[in-house]
Amino acid sequence: MLKVALVGRPNVGKSTLFNRLCGKKLALVDDQPGVTRDWREGNGRIADLNFTIIDTAGLEMMGADDLENRIFAQTEQGISFADVVLFMIDAREGLTPTDMDLAQKVRRMGKPIYLLANKAENRGVLPNLDEMYTLGLGDPLPISSAHGEGVSDIYDILIQHETPVEETEDEAPILQIAIVGRPNAGKSTLVNTLLGYNRLLTGPQAGMTRDSISVDFTYEGKKIRLVDTAGQRRRARVDEKLERLSVADALRAVQYAHIVVLLMDATTILELQDLHIASHVIKEGRCLVLGLNKWDQVTNKKATLEEIEHKLSRTLHQAKGVPFVPLVALNGQGTDELLKEAFKLYDLWNTRISTGKMNDWLKYTTESHPPPIVKGIRLKFKYMTQIKTRPPTFAIFANSKERMKESYLRYLENEMRKSFNLWGIPLRFIVKSSENPYT
Repeated sequence: MLKVALVGRPNVGKSTLFNRLCGKKLALVDDQPGVTRDWREGNGRIADLNFTIIDTAGLEMMGADDLENRIFAQTEQGISFADVVLFMIDAREGLTPTDMDLAQKVRRMGKPIYLLANKAENRGVLPNLDEMYTLGLGDPLPISSAHGEGVSDIYDILIQHETPVEETEDEAPILQIAIVGRPNAGKSTLVNTLLGYNRLLTGPQAGMTRDSISVDFTYEGKKIRLVDTAGQRRRARVDEKLERLSVADALRAVQYAHIVVLLMDATTILELQDLHIASHVIKEGRCLVLGLNKWDQVTNKKATLEEIEHKLSRTLHQAKGVPFVPLVALNGQGTDELLKEAFKLYDLWNTRISTGKMNDWLKYTTESHPPPIVKGIRLKFKYMTQIKTRPPTFAIFANSKERMKESYLRYLENEMRKSFNLWGIPLRFIVKSSENPYT
């Protein structure tokens, strides 16, 4: 499939065009320059033309700043994967020295380059287009990514480079893993280690990742989609609009994941924010794995594991059996165990129990420990059935759902985990009252 990279300095509208070509808001967009740092891929489409679109970081004039150099290296990596480069300029501001410097650098990479003059919805900017010929990139194409103007002209450019693709079976990854956690837990480092190359920007500064970036790879013949997310701080400490957008993007990644790895610094484990994140993952019905990063820095390993187990059992009863994997993201120690736990939970998450087995279990369980008597009447169960998987969800039909106590429902959940070995995944129960035909 054709791959197209969007390149240019900050705030020229690359992410806005990326979202428009993808047909959905995947990349964060804000007036603050430099929102995008890691390059990201999306499925672009114009009419009958399908392609991969790559959104890259906005590039400033290269200086001595180490972060800027690493961001530029990330953008170079994104361009190297592309077949065509769309070089974007702000038509309102006209040509700048940064544009000229970047155009020269991109041209050296030997890719076909086309010049897009964005924010050209106002005809008053057309005189600014004349000076853009000095870049040596051919005719500037006036577009407006915010209003969708000029998209048909982009189609005319890209269709020239389309190559026929043989039809293949659906190659979507079978397992989607979102990696979440507080800032500086090592999420991006873990993704880079799993991939075997530096796909994501890393560094000692907190908040390096802003967008949720998804990357596909294969592990032991199984396809996986990894999603790196922005670090989540306590809500009271989040005051910038951009950080709020990043956290919302991370929470959205949890909704679409199958497995969520909550990565923690093993030297400061399960702080209040970690518990909040874990609780959110379970409420969303996703499988949770606790990754204990920087395990090589922990002195008393046994006491640390016992403390985690104690905190989980005391604060999150739904997290019973959730696996925690000690690892070192920097050198890959423990990453194989992490992925094996993810696949194991994925299989459990898709568990389906036959109605016959379930009702035999329900009869035995309620006879061993009968439901409580409420207002002189004992709760009676008619039958039980599984109504969905991912997560396993069960409907219990009783004579009165109002008489179902939370404590007894928790007892049923614990017994079900023991009997069917459903540890470590969220379970959901819906209690329904049987209708009285005489009312």
